[in-house]
Amino acid sequence: MTEILYKFLDAEGGLLMLKNHNLQFTNATQLNDPFDCHPSLIDYSNACTREAEVWGKKLVEEVETSNAKNRRDDSWICSLSKNNNSMLMWSYYGNHKGICIGLNREKTKACLSTITQSIYIGALEMEVQYKDIVEKPDYFRDRLDFLKYQLSTKAIDWAHEQEVRFLLIEPWPASVPHHPAFVDYIGTHVFHDLSPDCFESLYFGGKVDEKTRKEIIKVAKKLNPNIKFYRMRLDPLAFRLKAILIEP
Repeated sequence: MTEILYKFLDAEGGLLMLKNHNLQFTNATQLNDPFDCHPSLIDYSNACTREAEVWGKKLVEEVETSNAKNRRDDSWICSLSKNNNSMLMWSYYGNHKGICIGLNREKTKACLSTITQSIYIGALEMEVQYKDIVEKPDYFRDRLDFLKYQLSTKAIDWAHEQEVRFLLIEPWPASVPHHPAFVDYIGTHVFHDLSPDCFESLYFGGKVDEKTRKEIIKVAKKLNPNIKFYRMRLDPLAFRLKAILIEP
């Protein structure tokens, strides 16, 4: 079965995404969770390496802390969800007046990857891990993928998002000559092109008005004539939403 990832947007943002058939990546320093990707998630205070013996413990700890800060500064994140019917997610994006776009996971990953001059360039994929405490693993003693830990660990308060992330590291167009993927770069955002067949489904919030719905359907069908449309409805038997297939 094809795996789908979901992008929640307000109606205006969703319309722009469909018209431009791209994904927006946001610099990690600009995310709404102040803990997100923060260097303080990891303990750099116990340097015990050969470099620490030569250069001094304090200097090595400062260098590694600075490297962690640079990792955050140089990372750009696109957040998607494995869930399309979260009541909270629909509330965040336009109070149920937004939309949710279903993207084919494998086709999206393929679009986010390329080979330039025999060098692989692409987005990293990470599923967010949710924690109820700040564990602060020891950088110098624990055996851990610290890049992944720093860039994909969040508080358990966010667990309802079921987030999957695509990450671009230092996606500066100047550093990737003739790279076709970077269609735009504005301030804290990078936009990466997607092929039309990535767009598999589209879900309308229960409060989307008819005029907006028709406008979005027109753009979506032009992008991918095979895209399926759904409307979110209240489940009369439980506190949850149900996706109902609709004919455009």
